[in-house]
Amino acid sequence: MSDIKVLDNGPLLVTGEFTLLDGEGKPLETKAQAHLCRCGLSSNKPFCNGAHKGQFESVVRA
Repeated sequence: MSDIKVLDNGPLLVTGEFTLLDGEGKPLETKAQAHLCRCGLSSNKPFCNGAHKGQFESVVRA
């Protein structure tokens, strides 16, 4: 089972057993967890590289 957590003003945190596929359906190498960019500023997409700091504000609604 995997979980996806929306981090305030930051990336999506994916934990557990999961497979992340690229646009061609090929698996990307991941570890036990992945921080996925949701601001569009990362130079290492789909992974977060921290480029959002001070540049991205999110509103998480329940």
